[in-house]
Amino acid sequence: MNRRSEKERTLDQIIFHAYPQSPVSEKVRVGFGIKNLAWRSVEVPRIPPKPLLMPLTGGYRRAPVMQIGADVYCDSQCILRELERRFPEPTFYPGGADGMVWGVSRWTDGVLFDTTVKLVLGAAADELPEAFAKDRGRLYLGPNADLQAVKADLAHVISQVRPQLGWMDQRLSGGRKFMLGDHPGLPDAVAYYHVWFIRGRWSRGPEFLSQFPALEAWEKRVAALGHGEPSDMTGEEALEIAKAAETITPEGVDPLDPLELQVGDRVSIVADVDGGETGVEGPVHLVERDRIAIDHEAAEVGKICIHFPRVGYRVTRV
Repeated sequence: MNRRSEKERTLDQIIFHAYPQSPVSEKVRVGFGIKNLAWRSVEVPRIPPKPLLMPLTGGYRRAPVMQIGADVYCDSQCILRELERRFPEPTFYPGGADGMVWGVSRWTDGVLFDTTVKLVLGAAADELPEAFAKDRGRLYLGPNADLQAVKADLAHVISQVRPQLGWMDQRLSGGRKFMLGDHPGLPDAVAYYHVWFIRGRWSRGPEFLSQFPALEAWEKRVAALGHGEPSDMTGEEALEIAKAAETITPEGVDPLDPLELQVGDRVSIVADVDGGETGVEGPVHLVERDRIAIDHEAAEVGKICIHFPRVGYRVTRV
């Protein structure tokens, strides 16, 4: 009985596939801190190939990815939604802010992220390793990426980042401890990772951020939340756990789905930007308004279920 319980605990643990320098992964790590969760950390390479990750994701190459048993969650949006579903207290939505906070995340992960990435990559254009610069340029800036052109336009890029951080500073200037009041929530995680990225990856970051005193004070409060309770795990161990587990996700479809998808329909899912990525293919397992999950099978992991958000991803029938 004890052995079975221990096995169940192993299969239910949060496994987070990421790398330390990833700003989007920092967003999720703050989420772990808000909820004070224990999780296992699997470090993945910064650029492909990622041989111990791809069997879990069907070819999805971005970080982070969260795994719980045989369920794999791609994209931080999908990960954070699942954390709230499985671990509702303390909530990401203090004061009943669910719904609104996802709208905020579309700004921070959209326009703000685009400009922050240009700032960091452009400022470091002469220092980045060639392979990394080529990979990230194609992923974030498109097929005609030119980091030297971004560097030459850096003053404009800064002029776009500065007012957006100013909005955050203005929000916090009235004495709020966190974005929604006295308690941290999802808006803190989705805003904080930009400040963390700018401070840590741009040589002028600390000087630039000093013009936002309320934001800097809040930054320290969010950092003090920590990252929960991480412990290391190898990629091989994570694959074995996936192989030993079964998905807990029920099959089902949304009757109002605009694509009229049905369980078993074979689809391809890819980020809805021109990042040079190939779609992840598989038969539909679950369709919801905010999420789609497909089945995937590979020798390394057996049969698993891969989850994606609907917003920001294009789903097409194969």
